[in-house]
Amino acid sequence: MTVFDDLLDANRRYQTTFHDPGVPGQAAKALAVLTCIDSRIDPLAMLGLRPGDAKIIRNAGARVTEDALRSLVLAVNLLGVRRVCVVQHTDCAVIGTTDDEIRARIGVLRGVDATGWEFLTSTDQLMTLRGDLALIESCVLLPPELEVGGFIFDVRSGGLTPVGT
Repeated sequence: MTVFDDLLDANRRYQTTFHDPGVPGQAAKALAVLTCIDSRIDPLAMLGLRPGDAKIIRNAGARVTEDALRSLVLAVNLLGVRRVCVVQHTDCAVIGTTDDEIRARIGVLRGVDATGWEFLTSTDQLMTLRGDLALIESCVLLPPELEVGGFIFDVRSGGLTPVGT
């Protein structure tokens, strides 16, 4: 017995009804979505999408990190993506705090020194989101005609608010 038995059991049940839908590796809606790891966010449902419609990239805070940008470069250049939306959200654990505060909290919790870790926190969500959009728009490995949009998802209402650059 392992801590993953519930997942393996669920997968066995899933396999009984699974059928290969024949969805290609290309994003059917030519869309990539960068959003947060917050478990309150269901990216496909939030945007009215189905599996195969978009490339979904997730990290804490929906930040345009080096790795997120790497994934976007591959999605755009190899997998048919022509639109990118970055979706941050309300009530995010990395918004309204600082890296130093997070380091201190983790240090106390774990009993270790978290110095050197960057958690990409933000005290100004709109400014941070606009800066992240600018990182995508300025990436030389992405075409200038790439459509890039920023949004804030309200975890209480389900609403999506566009954020201009």
